[in-house]
Amino acid sequence: MAAPSQEAPVLVAFTLDFETGNLKCQTSACTQIAIHATRLDTFEKIGSYVSYIAPYNRKEVAGATKKRKVLKSKFETEDAIPMDYEPRALEYSGITMDMLEQYGKPIEVVAREVIEFIIANTPKCPKNMKPFIIGQNIGFDEGFLCQMMEYAGLMPELKKLLRGHEDFYGNWHPLVLDTIILGQLALCHQPEVNSYKLEIMCEHLGVELDDAHDADADVSATTNVAAVLTQRMRSIGGEYTGDDLAVSKAEKSRKHFKI
Repeated sequence: MAAPSQEAPVLVAFTLDFETGNLKCQTSACTQIAIHATRLDTFEKIGSYVSYIAPYNRKEVAGATKKRKVLKSKFETEDAIPMDYEPRALEYSGITMDMLEQYGKPIEVVAREVIEFIIANTPKCPKNMKPFIIGQNIGFDEGFLCQMMEYAGLMPELKKLLRGHEDFYGNWHPLVLDTIILGQLALCHQPEVNSYKLEIMCEHLGVELDDAHDADADVSATTNVAAVLTQRMRSIGGEYTGDDLAVSKAEKSRKHFKI
């Protein structure tokens, strides 16, 4: 009697994008996060999470600073120092401080909701098939993801959910896949391609990008770029023999625009 066949585990990846108050994850604020869960066999979107993040102050994180500050007395408190919210960065994303104060959630709440979102959209699988992160210039977003999780004290929980590694200093990093690298592998032979910005890759690959620099729209476009390039990799002799991969169109999540 033949042994019952086992279904292959479903591979899932999470596409991530942050809008931020400036470029340095050590001092700049997270202002908006979008994260989509995608099945990698079909590139079907199985879940999405989007949130603005309320303004918050800097916070000492264990291991992140060389020297701890010592309070002069138990009655004194350190002056609150806001995270960086540079006007130019806010203008770039179309996000205002009023929007963050009115619609943003505390960063600790957002971090917890991201953890719960990852758990809810991860099927049972062996450790070597745990989800990983996809993003455009994902090294930038990874820094802000780590900032958020360290700030909320949830890095140990994130470590259990995603594939990753520890660096020389013992800091854990999630496994990431950068669509810029995928785009360079697929498009660098074309002389007219001299930039791998998301908008330009979308144009060359026939991917729609509405409302650029909104985190949710950027995540949808990034996932679709990965889907198109994956479909090319799965082709045989220049022809793809499987079912077409899903290409999603994000609903506009931004309810308020700067005029």
